[in-house]
Amino acid sequence: MAGIAAFGTQLQKGTTPIAEVTNITGPGLSVDTIDITSHDSADGYEELVAGIIRSGEVTLDLNYMPADATHKALVTDLASRQANTYSLVFPDTAATTWTFSALVTGFSPGAPYDGKLTASATLKLTGKPTLG
Repeated sequence: MAGIAAFGTQLQKGTTPIAEVTNITGPGLSVDTIDITSHDSADGYEELVAGIIRSGEVTLDLNYMPADATHKALVTDLASRQANTYSLVFPDTAATTWTFSALVTGFSPGAPYDGKLTASATLKLTGKPTLG
């Protein structure tokens, strides 16, 4: 098998899927590096060790429905400045799930005169995610 279709991937708050998600990106996991190079490093090459793991962000695009409870919850979570539990559920046969605590750090609706209502939201992970 060469790949898995992304259709059916869900972002959930708790166990409730966020409605009308059209695109999910992230979280962008990365590791900081710490330079430990010294005057006696072999052949003058830099030397590094791994530092803090950055858990990154999840961004999502929505067909925005202002009255939808899950869309309202994103705005409420932003205003409350409190982290909540979210899960990214992949559509593979194992239903692989990444669960994490996150703050909603951005919510931006869009209303083009010749198109649909949209919104984008940004969630910043805090703490260690469960990548299962």
